[in-house]
This record gives sequence, C-alpha cells and structure tokens, in this order.
Amino acid sequence: MQNRIVELRKVARALPQSSGVYLMKDRLGHVIYVGKAKNLKRRVGSYFQGSRRFIRSQPKIAAMVEMVREVAVVETKNETEALLLEGKLIKEYKPKYNTDFIDDKQFLMVSVDFQNDLPRFRLCRNRKNDGAHYYGPFAQAGFLRSTLLEMRKKFGILLSDAKPVRLKDGRVRLYDDVRAEIFAGHNETTVEEYRSRVDEACFFLEGKAKGWLKELREEMNKRAEKMDFERAAELRDLSDSLSQTIAKTRRFTRGFPNAVESEGEDLTDLVECLALDRIPVVIECFDVSHVSGTFVVASMVRFVRGKPDPRSYRRFKIRSFQGNDDFKAMEEVITRRYGRLLKEGVQFPDLVVVDGGEGQVSSAKGAFASLGCPLPPLIGLAKREETIVFSDRREGLKLNARSPALRLLQRLRDEAHRFANQFNADLRSRRIRESVLDDFSGLGEVRKKALLAYFGSMEKLKKASVEDLAEVEGIGPKIARRLNLFLRKGKSSWF
Repeated sequence: MQNRIVELRKVARALPQSSGVYLMKDRLGHVIYVGKAKNLKRRVGSYFQGSRRFIRSQPKIAAMVEMVREVAVVETKNETEALLLEGKLIKEYKPKYNTDFIDDKQFLMVSVDFQNDLPRFRLCRNRKNDGAHYYGPFAQAGFLRSTLLEMRKKFGILLSDAKPVRLKDGRVRLYDDVRAEIFAGHNETTVEEYRSRVDEACFFLEGKAKGWLKELREEMNKRAEKMDFERAAELRDLSDSLSQTIAKTRRFTRGFPNAVESEGEDLTDLVECLALDRIPVVIECFDVSHVSGTFVVASMVRFVRGKPDPRSYRRFKIRSFQGNDDFKAMEEVITRRYGRLLKEGVQFPDLVVVDGGEGQVSSAKGAFASLGCPLPPLIGLAKREETIVFSDRREGLKLNARSPALRLLQRLRDEAHRFANQFNADLRSRRIRESVLDDFSGLGEVRKKALLAYFGSMEKLKKASVEDLAEVEGIGPKIARRLNLFLRKGKSSWF
C-alpha cells in the first residue's frame, strides 16, 4: 500500500495548480469519487499525506483513499466552471463516495416571460420551450435568492409572489400595501416604464451592468471611514453576494418580443459587421477539446441559414500529436476537413469560424495555405471579451451584446463547444470502462481488441461465460477461466 501512496503522491505533485475537477478511480477503473478544487495540486495531494490527521480521523475518506489506484483531472477556467462540472460528473458516474448532487437536482435558473407586458423574475430548475427567456444556471442558490430580493429593491421588478393591480388610468400598481416600501421609486407606473426596469435588471443579471456594485463598494468605503463598521460589513456581504451571483451566470436568450431578431436579420447583420460579399448561407464552426493534453478531439458544426444542421456535424480525433497544443490541433482539423472537400469537389462554406483568438485563426489560415486553395472568409471568436478576430489583419471587433450577429456567432461557438466536449466525454468514459483489462496480466493489445470486438462492449464481456470467452481467437481455456474470475471478482492472479 505504501508504494501505491508514494506513486499517487508523485502524480499529485505533477498536477497543475489551477482550478478543476478530480476523479478518484479504483483498480477496475471505476470512478469512486469526484471533487472540485481551487488548486488541483494542493487538493489532490492532501489525500495522500500520511500525516494528515483529518484523513485518518474520517473512516469514510480513509476507506476511499485505500481504494484509489488512479487520479484523473479536468482543468477549468475558474471555480465556477469546476463546481458546475463536478455536479455534472457526479450525476453521470454516481460515485460510491459522493453524497452531494446525487439526487439529480438541477441548478437554479431565472425565467423571465417577456411575452407578458409585466414580466416577472421566477426561479426554476428546468428550461422549457415556453417562449420565456432563461438566465443561468446559477451554482449558488442562496446567493441567487438574496440577489433577486435585492434586485427588487434596486430596480422595482416583480418576483413570482407579486400581485400587481391595473389602475383605471392605465397605469399599474406593482406592489400591495405590505410591499409598497420595498422599492424606493414609484410603485404606480406605466407598462413602458416597468419594461425599462426589467431591461436594466436583465443587464445586471447578465453581469454587464456593474454600476450598482460600484455604488455599493463606494458606500461601503464611506461607511468604514465613518466608523460605521456594522453597515460597512452589511454592504460588503451584499456586494460579495451580488458579485458571486452574476459571476456564475450563463445567458441563454433575452429581449422583448419586439426586439427579437426576425429570421435572417442575424445573417444580414453579420454581413454588415464582417463586411462580407454575400449572406453566409452556410457557416462551419470548429472547436478543440482535451483533458490536460489527453483525449484531444475537435468538432465541426454546420449552420444553414442561421439554423443548426446536425446531420452535417463532424467530430475528429487528433492524430498528428499527443499533448496540449490547441493551435496544432486546429491546423490539423482544418486541413483534414477542407482537404477532403477539395478532393471531393465540394464547395466551401460561406464563412468559417474557429473558437479562439489570433493563434487559432493563424493556425487555420496556415492550414488553408498548405492546401494551396483560396482562403474563405475566416474569423475567430475569442471567449474572454467576445472579440471577433479577422484573418486579414483587420483590428479585432467587439459587437454590442444585443447584436444579432454576435448572438449568431455565440450560438455557433457554444454548439461547437458542446459537441466537442460531448465527444471528449464519450472517449473518456469508454477508456475508463475498457481500462479494466489493463489490470489483467497475459493480455496484449491484440487480444484486448479481439475481446472487445467479439463482445461489443465491456458490459457484455463481463457477463460472458468461460465457454464464451474461450471462443475468442487467441483466448484459450486457461486464460478464459482466469479472465472470467477476474471480471467477476476483480482478481488477476488466479491460475
């Protein structure tokens, strides 16, 4: 056991000091625990330090550590992504030693029905096809609930418990006598003025209007200078709560019905913004996905007239290298995709989009050059500030958040990202299942492939009898008996 712990310590020391999710696996490759970490190296390493009293004092954790044979990690950009990914993986694998998230509850979202002339902000856990607009998901339910209450005070919006009253003069009384003092502004207002409040609140919920946070922090500093530390602490907590809420949101859609772009408006706007020669009827978008340089894959999604065309989606395993190199991966996938179209005499799309900035665009441009073909309209969409990067050395372009063109590009990018991550997850899941055979002595790669090809899956292989196993080419009766016992009992030393 001590040798195993030493090896796991070495693995932990080699991990990055970034945020992410770690998966503890037993000797059969089963995921037994999923956790998140602000610092993967430090967090994972803490499990394998023999001096940790906390580990020794917790029988459940100590038992888990004894079972761990492998640790896999998935890096994330921040703690928020780590938290969301943790919940997703726990639901997927249902690890033995996890208790949180196992009940399949969804994270909270905020629903706003703009089809109603008095839209309300409601909490929900599932996105429905009901015409409403959804914000989220939000990982911290407590922060979200308190944020909505404060938003009602700040913007004068309606929550799910409100019962507005229509007045004879056409105006609306938003709150009853009990709640009339909640909002400092006018309780009796017009529908148009209320909609402007909603619009302002939505921008804050999207994390795009930071003026309120700035005001709170300035007021907090003033209170602190006046020795009013109690109020300063309240303002600090409120500011932190609001900041954490809007930092954890992902926007689906927004806007009033009369502001929603009509069919084709997004394409028309894209022509104007990108200075294209014609409407991009066919658009292809690429993304690269990997786990710390392993399971490197890429995706291509295709939109026709601004709508997804799933039948034309493609996914790629990166073949030219192993490791973490998004630029090289992008160059390979562009070369393979359009090299094939050239060979088949198929017309290129009207616009090519890559997920990334200058590096990814430059790699894609180099791929087209290596093919010796004309460069189609090519851009990149950099995530951090949603900057459009051009291939012709034009200065980067930042569009208004309401721009139909930007919304179309975001839909493309998000769909490519989803498709790539799904493929990556499928490969990882398959590798975890198939890794069981790596612990069985006496099987080379040829025999492993033969077994999996014969039975089709690990699930069917595990259920196979000795006689069934012996029918596989290269698997004699002796190995069949050992393998049968190993798959049933997890032992590889039977003779």
